[in-house]
Amino acid sequence: MENEYLSTKKILIVEDDISSRLYLNKILEKTGASLLSACDGKEAIEAAKANPDIDIILMDIQLPLIDGYGAAKVIREFRKNVIIIAQTAYSLLGDREKIIASGFDDYVVKPIFPQQLIEKLTKFSRKI
Repeated sequence: MENEYLSTKKILIVEDDISSRLYLNKILEKTGASLLSACDGKEAIEAAKANPDIDIILMDIQLPLIDGYGAAKVIREFRKNVIIIAQTAYSLLGDREKIIASGFDDYVVKPIFPQQLIEKLTKFSRKI
């Protein structure tokens, strides 16, 4: 199921829950994308600095050390054009606005469905 748009991309998966991280890796490895992982916001910032060729960051909001909002804000200071997509278990009225205002390009709601995630990432990767 290699994806012509994602197969040339480098994606950073930021997720503190190991089973969720493995699940996302399993979905995205089928696309042919190059994958990196981080377990918390601090690691995400370090990975984004160390890998300036990252195209997309898929970041959980609820992270230890530095949450997703804080990590996205710091990453935006030195990586203005990287695509950052939040993953959240919450989708209350007003959450979308808060997520977008915090520097994310978009978000996905957990549970994450494989086809839905790939379609969203493909949409953004066409713009890169």
